[in-house]
Amino acid sequence: MKLSYSDNHLTITHKNNTVFSHSIDAPAIFLGVGEGNFDMYRGNFDITDYVVERTALRQFKVEEIENDGKVSYSISFFANSNVALNLLVSETKEERLKVAFEAADKTFNRFWFRVAATEEEKVFGCGEQLTYFNLRGKNFPLWSSEPGVGRNKNSYVTWQADVHDKAGGDYYNTNYPQPTFVSDKKYFCHLETTAYADFNFTNDGFHELQCWDIPQYLLLGSEETFVDLMTNITDHFGRQPALPDWVYNGVILGIQGGTDLTFEKIQQAKDADIELAAVWNQDWQGIKMTSFGKRLQWDWQWNKALYPELDTKIHQLKEDGVRFLGYINPYVLEDFPLYNEAKALGYLATKEDGSKYVVDFGEFYCGVVDFTNPDACEWYKGVIKTNMIDFGLDGWMGDFGEYLPTDCSLSNGVSAEIEHNKWPYRWAKVQHEAIEESGKTDDILFFMRAGGAGIQGYCHTLWAGDQSVDWCIDDGLASVIPAALSSGLMGNGIHHSDIGGYTTLHGMKRDKELLQRWFEMAAFTPIMRTHEGNRPGDNHQYDTDAETLAHTSRMSKMYKHLKPYIKAAVEENAAKGIPVQRPLFMHYEQDSEAYDIKFEYLFGRDLLVAPVYNQGEVEKAVYLPDDEWVHVWTGDTYTGGHITVDAPIGQPAVFYRKDSEHVELFKALNDI
Repeated sequence: MKLSYSDNHLTITHKNNTVFSHSIDAPAIFLGVGEGNFDMYRGNFDITDYVVERTALRQFKVEEIENDGKVSYSISFFANSNVALNLLVSETKEERLKVAFEAADKTFNRFWFRVAATEEEKVFGCGEQLTYFNLRGKNFPLWSSEPGVGRNKNSYVTWQADVHDKAGGDYYNTNYPQPTFVSDKKYFCHLETTAYADFNFTNDGFHELQCWDIPQYLLLGSEETFVDLMTNITDHFGRQPALPDWVYNGVILGIQGGTDLTFEKIQQAKDADIELAAVWNQDWQGIKMTSFGKRLQWDWQWNKALYPELDTKIHQLKEDGVRFLGYINPYVLEDFPLYNEAKALGYLATKEDGSKYVVDFGEFYCGVVDFTNPDACEWYKGVIKTNMIDFGLDGWMGDFGEYLPTDCSLSNGVSAEIEHNKWPYRWAKVQHEAIEESGKTDDILFFMRAGGAGIQGYCHTLWAGDQSVDWCIDDGLASVIPAALSSGLMGNGIHHSDIGGYTTLHGMKRDKELLQRWFEMAAFTPIMRTHEGNRPGDNHQYDTDAETLAHTSRMSKMYKHLKPYIKAAVEENAAKGIPVQRPLFMHYEQDSEAYDIKFEYLFGRDLLVAPVYNQGEVEKAVYLPDDEWVHVWTGDTYTGGHITVDAPIGQPAVFYRKDSEHVELFKALNDI
């Protein structure tokens, strides 16, 4: 770290990168006052800000501080001749640059900081982004929410969703935002804040990071390679544990409808020669029917009426090599037993006057379990341990971490606006600790869609949320690929999606071809899991016809065949933070074109996957970085560049490196 300054100019460099360039004429720090408004409707937020004041902090004063032979810098920035903001600039023992912020003038609640950039620089990350991978040229509001249906204001589906449910979304809407980006200059930059933020990458000479609070600090780490950078990032944020071994044994089939139907479908899957790792029954605690479709009864205990004898049959399944997964979220259904217990104990968020507070989840209302209350966390961990783990569940979907409203009152006294983006972290931590304290980290799988900084060490795997059951590029199969790549660069290297998508609204119905193409992609991801969708009867399912059953069987066999390879990649993620699904530039840094590829990925080090995501497509245009690549289905070898290969259903565009140690394993895929 190096800081140079004069009376009117200040520059900070770190490992030869200019991080901060400030002058009286071109200031890089601004403070302001704003009045934000958060209008939430069922997890969708309409957010506006009235900026009362924005002030450039032009004048500054630098003081050098020496401690144990290391020099740090205290910098005071002035507004109207008064100190408004203090910075402490230092290098950590991990050789990261840290800029800590302290507000001297407490009236300011808006903050802008300009990180130096170059015109050609590319940036990635900001949590899980589903429309763009390279974020340059856009700004990205960072607020955990429903991602929206369609996610493109120019599409008919998005317009319909906006008109009917205020739920259309836009390119930046995401369940998992994070105020962190990765540069192609091999550094990461993180702003430590849980407030609403907006990272603007539209300027040639700087990236402007805004947040609606004074952040704690800015952290920047740099390495010589992207592989080392991933280790640096996850050294800071934490790492996901390795997956339970049983996950690799095949597909996890999403099934609803009770004990009898579940066992019928398990037998059907076995008869169809499907490699079955588990069944995922999200309605294990009962269902509610709404205008949206089939919803769940949010009272987290076994529903004996819908699933009779499950308390014994769940253990029989495990003996037969099939695991059973359920569902939970951090809210409790009004006037049901868990709600009543939590309310009596004082474990629910309230209104400011201490009175009852419930959230509208779409034709039913729920209480918010207050995770800022340690006793409430212990109580909810107890619910998970007793009602789920001890009952015999082998995992679950941990849903709905993004719904914390901004107008409720929490136990710790912190504004719910500031706690909102931290809620997924708190929710992940509760689940992880319940599993860890039960001694089941190596045996239980849970997955979340909501995320934020710090979930990396607690959320065992992400799933991509509620994609539409159609071919739209912003909210369909294609969107899952940049989602996996961006979240992987944040240190969440185990990612998957609902096979076939979920959202079945506004005329959308899943067709056979889409489901088959999604299965093909999922076979080359860390986890294979299906979902019926919110209106199962409108969607083509894995067992709708014999041909789809056969396709499901073949893809499950491919996934299971790759078990040693996938398992090794997952363990590398757990040890070093290197994601399982990787952007091409992760291992081909000198290839300038690789940085613009967002719909292909490296699966581990040695497989390259280019999923078909356009309806009716039977040929696939692929970009290969400079290496010797073997097409799995023909055995043809390519040395890089743009090529086109046949990609009929059942033969996705997959290639392996010719000098891989796993060549024989990959060759055998063609025999399945």
